[in-house]
Amino acid sequence: MSEKSTHLYLLREANVASALLKLGIPTMVGMLISALYNVIDAYFVGGLGLSQMGAVSVVFPIVQIIIGLGMMFGAGASSYISRLLGKGDHEQADRTASTALFSGILLGGAIIAVILLFLDPVLTSLGATETILPYARAYAKIYVAGSIINVFTVSMNNLLTAQGATRFTMAAMLTGSLANVILDPILIYGMKLGIEGAAIATVLSLCLNMALYLGYIAKKKGVLRFSPRKITISGKIYGEILKIGVPVLLFQFLASASMGLINTAAKPYGDYAVAAMGAVTRIMTVSTYVVFGFLKGFQPFAGYNYGAKQSARLKQSIKLCLIWSTAFCVIAAAALIVFAGPVVSLFGSDAQMIALASKALRLNAVLLITFGFQMVYASLYLAIGNSLIGSALSLSRQGIFFFPLIFILPRLLDLTGVICVQPAADLFSTLLTVFFVLKANAWQSESTSAS
Repeated sequence: MSEKSTHLYLLREANVASALLKLGIPTMVGMLISALYNVIDAYFVGGLGLSQMGAVSVVFPIVQIIIGLGMMFGAGASSYISRLLGKGDHEQADRTASTALFSGILLGGAIIAVILLFLDPVLTSLGATETILPYARAYAKIYVAGSIINVFTVSMNNLLTAQGATRFTMAAMLTGSLANVILDPILIYGMKLGIEGAAIATVLSLCLNMALYLGYIAKKKGVLRFSPRKITISGKIYGEILKIGVPVLLFQFLASASMGLINTAAKPYGDYAVAAMGAVTRIMTVSTYVVFGFLKGFQPFAGYNYGAKQSARLKQSIKLCLIWSTAFCVIAAAALIVFAGPVVSLFGSDAQMIALASKALRLNAVLLITFGFQMVYASLYLAIGNSLIGSALSLSRQGIFFFPLIFILPRLLDLTGVICVQPAADLFSTLLTVFFVLKANAWQSESTSAS
C-alpha cells in the first residue's frame, strides 16, 4: 500500500482506536520531546545563574508568538485540508498547503524584523529587570532572528499532520530536539559561550529540522504537493485558513502574553520570582504538550470523518480521546504534586526560587486534571470548522479568564495571587467547557426526539 493510501486508510477505514494511536502517538512524542528539550535548555542555562534563567523566561513568550504565526497558517490550513481530503479534492488541498506555507514565512519575517527593531522595550515589557535585560538581549538577538525557521518547521509540521504523515513529523522533531540537547552543553560550557551558546544551539537544531522537511518536499512524499506555482491568492483559501488559524494565533498570542504578564507581575519581587514562574511554565508545558500533541493527531481524523459524514467514527474517537487524555492528566498531576520540590530544583539552587516554584507547580497541577477534557472539545470544534465555540474554548484559559484574573488576584493576594492566576483561569475554563458540552448534548437529544 502506498504512503498516500496508508494515510487515507487510517483516516477513513482503520479501527478508530488504532488510527488515533497511529496518528496521535507520533505527534505526541514529537511535541513531548520538543517540550523536554526546552526544559533541558532551561536546565543548562539555569546553571549559569538566576538572572540567566530569568532571561530565558522573558524571551520565551516572544518565540511562542513567532511560533504562533506558523501555527496560524499551518493549523488553519490543516483543518481545511483534512476536510478537502475527506471530500477527495486534492488539487485544492495542494493549493491551500502551498499558500499557507509561503504566507507564513513572509509574515513571520516581517514580524521578526519589527521585534528586533524594538527589542529592549519588548523585553522590558515582558518582565526583564535591570540585571536580567543584558542576558535577555544577548539571547534574543540570536534566537528571535533564527525563529523564521521555526515558522517554516511549525507550518510544515501541521500541514503534514493534516495528511496523516505523523511518523515523519515525529522523526523530524526528534532529530532537531536531540541535536539541541547535545549542542547545549557543548556551546554553553564547552565553548564558554554562555547564554548565547544556548541560542546558537537552538537555531542550529532548527536548521537541521528544516533540512529534513525540505528533503520531504523535494522527494514528493505524502499526499500534498508543495510548489510556488500552486500559491493562490484566493479569498476562499485565506478565509478557510484564517477562520481556524486566527483563533489558533490568538491562543498562542494570549499564551505568550500570559507568560509576559506573569513575569511582569513577579518582577517587583525580584529575579528569583521571575525565574521561579519561568521554571513552572516550562514544567507545565511538558504535560500540556503531551495532550496538545496527541490531539493534533485527533484533529485530522475528526476533520476528515466530519467532512466524510462518518458520525459513528467521529463519536467513538471523541470518547476515546476523552478517556485517554484525562487518564494521562490525572497521572501527571499526581506526579507533579508529589515530586514538585525535586523537579523545580533542577532549574537552580536558590532556596527562594525553589520554595515559590514548588508552591506554584502544585497549584497548577491540581487543575491539570481537567486539561484533557478542555482540549478535546476545543480541538473538536476547531477541526469541524466551528470557529466560534472552538475559539471560545481555546482562548479561555490563557485569555478570556486569565487577563481579568492577572489584574485582580495579585492586587488582592500579592505574590500568592500571581501563582493562583493560571489555576483559577483553568477552573473557569473547565466550567465553560462543561456548559458547551451540556448545551450540545441537549440540542442533540432534542433533535433525536423530534426525528
